[in-house]
Amino acid sequence: MVRSWKRSDLVGLVYTGPAGLVALVLFGIPIVVAFYMSLTDWPLIGNPRFVGLQQYQAIGSNDLLMSSIPFTLVYTAAATTAFFVVALGLALFVQDAKRGVGLFRTAFFLPSVVGVTSATLLFYAMYNNEYGPLDDLLRAVGLAHGDVDFLGTQGSAFASTLVLTTWRYAGFNMLLLLTGLQAIPKDLYEAAAVDGASRWRVFTQITLPLLRPSIALMLILTVTGSLLVFEPFFVLTAGGPDNSTVTVVMAMFREAFTKFDLGAAAAISVVILIALVILNSLQFVALRKED
Repeated sequence: MVRSWKRSDLVGLVYTGPAGLVALVLFGIPIVVAFYMSLTDWPLIGNPRFVGLQQYQAIGSNDLLMSSIPFTLVYTAAATTAFFVVALGLALFVQDAKRGVGLFRTAFFLPSVVGVTSATLLFYAMYNNEYGPLDDLLRAVGLAHGDVDFLGTQGSAFASTLVLTTWRYAGFNMLLLLTGLQAIPKDLYEAAAVDGASRWRVFTQITLPLLRPSIALMLILTVTGSLLVFEPFFVLTAGGPDNSTVTVVMAMFREAFTKFDLGAAAAISVVILIALVILNSLQFVALRKED
């Protein structure tokens, strides 16, 4: 079989082999281990005991996990919409290479290089009523009276976390969309201008259709990341108040490191993995560019 391979096949294997090995070690083997753990009663201390599908059957009776699913879905829908709208607006704003545009591109992208936990701690300090500046700023401009409870209710905690994640990820999504915008031939815009097309018609008939591959990539990354959101809510709210901001990954984390039931946590992780594979496959089918 090796003799029948072409030289290009062997060269490709040499180049992709290290990446494939890394993927196998960091992703393939852990997935197999997690699946095996999900079939066992695996305490943090002690010997695991094979229980078959009992851990999967117990998922439906996990009240914290069941309540976290709708909250995570609502957050995913809100975050995906916010990320797309803000990122597209920023990309259109910095699309043309004019004087000063490079500064704006850098400024919009800079939050993306800040670690998620560091960004969350930064916003936690801003939201703090005792020493945070945001509370005083809102009172100074007349938008608030008294102390503002940014994290005290489910609605305020949800909105505050959404602002944080939008600030953190919009710049990266802007870069994805900006790459797609710059790949659109300028001749199409010039032809549309000659035909007298309005800006809205150019946007809907040229920009959006040709931006579809970049939008598809952005949506896949955003939806997947939002469904797996953990650090922002864990640091800002710790799932409160009254477990109203617990996400699916937080529920899995509590099974593993609060209840010390690693088998149940592994079963939840396998279900999440299967759901993400199905969802991403559906997105690929729905957003795939026609020939």
